[in-house]
Parts: sequence; structure tokens; C-alpha cells
Amino acid sequence: MSPEQCRAARAWLNWSQEQLAAKAQVSSSTLRDFEAGRRVPIANNLAAIRRTLEDAGIEFLSGSEGRPFGVGKRD
Repeated sequence: MSPEQCRAARAWLNWSQEQLAAKAQVSSSTLRDFEAGRRVPIANNLAAIRRTLEDAGIEFLSGSEGRPFGVGKRD
């Protein structure tokens, strides 16, 4: 999951950074810095963010080389 995908997923769900951070049980600064491209969270925090978004119905899309390119919403 890229920072851009995280922002797009959050926007699709109409969640604030604070809401996603609370749901994923990570600090707001971790999420804010990740979405701004300042740092990559430790593996368990990144997994928690991704899992929270996926549990809300978000699908992360990747190209043939594994490069992230978008998000979708499962029905």
C-alpha cells in the first residue's frame, strides 16, 4: 500500500486521519507521516492500517509488476 492509496482509501470511506488511526490503533503522527511520504511505518503498524481499510471494504490494486496504482471498493 502506498501513501497515495492510503489517502484515496480514507477519502473513499470519508474517514479523517484521526478516525483511521484510532480504528487501526496506530498514532495519528504515524499515519500523518506515512500519508505525507515522510516515513514508512513499522511493519505491524502498516499491516494494521491496511487490514483496517480492507475490513472496511477497500481493495488495493497493483499492476503486473506489483506497483500500486489505485484502490477499489468491494460491494
